[in-house]
Amino acid sequence: MSEPRYKIVFDGALQPGVDITTAKLNLADLFKSDVAAIERLFNGSTVALKRDLSHSDAQTYLQALSKTGIDARIESDTAIELNLSDVHEHSPAPAYAEPNSPYAPPRASVGENLPAFAVLKPLSVEGRIGRLRFLAWTMVVTLVSLPILSIFALIAVGLVSSDSTSGLIIGGLIAAILGLALIIISILFTVQRLHDIGWSGWLWLLNLVPLVGSIFPFVIMIVPGNTGANRYGPPPPPNSTAVKVLCSLWIVFIGLFFVGGMLGGISAIQQEYETSLESSYDSGSVTTDEIDVEVEPAANSADDAAEAAQAPVDSAKE
Repeated sequence: MSEPRYKIVFDGALQPGVDITTAKLNLADLFKSDVAAIERLFNGSTVALKRDLSHSDAQTYLQALSKTGIDARIESDTAIELNLSDVHEHSPAPAYAEPNSPYAPPRASVGENLPAFAVLKPLSVEGRIGRLRFLAWTMVVTLVSLPILSIFALIAVGLVSSDSTSGLIIGGLIAAILGLALIIISILFTVQRLHDIGWSGWLWLLNLVPLVGSIFPFVIMIVPGNTGANRYGPPPPPNSTAVKVLCSLWIVFIGLFFVGGMLGGISAIQQEYETSLESSYDSGSVTTDEIDVEVEPAANSADDAAEAAQAPVDSAKE
């Protein structure tokens, strides 16, 4: 009697707490394949990932697949012998009714076939971007705008020193156009980030509300997006290495800005405290000039008393 054989089957189920995008990426890495090929494993039908295995080999394959986050299982693999002489070609069934015939069966599209990932559109209000890509794109805009603004600032200083009115007007118009372009690009990024969360892009107007506008940008950076497709389209593609590096730089920049603000505040408090101590010390001290002024009247009064006492003696002698 031959040894029983087993197979690894998968029907699209995931382990608890595992994101479907993460599972697809892990499977693509395990099978050394692209994500598009892995998508066929998640169509809802049962697929045999590996066949004709011993029980020990099946356990080894199952442990490796479990690390990717999918919920695969082991089933017995029944050997089926086929006789090619029994295989016959079947011609397709004839169409008994013409497509335009009123007796033809109705045909309807059950669902829309969406791509696995959305196409990135940086300069559009359509599409979705995740948290890391939002920070990375914002970092790129910041790195590009800072040198440009610095150059225009130096040009403006030179024009002011040379009293060129026309140059100042032209430079001001160009600076206004660049500032407006940066604002529009920032709005587009924010709208796509809101779409990834599943919110309307009009919520960007909350940035203009006092007090709420100082908190809302942090909400956009913290709230995770939808793992699957939502009403704004399929999810964004996985983050590349460049996106992760730029996002890390942005986080470091925010950290340095926060630390610099804290150190500046502490330095200002310390300087104010030292200034108050010096002022209180100066108000309680007495200078040498004040001492001389106070002593001189006392000395003058002593001389006057001596002269007054000597005056009767002189008159008696006379």
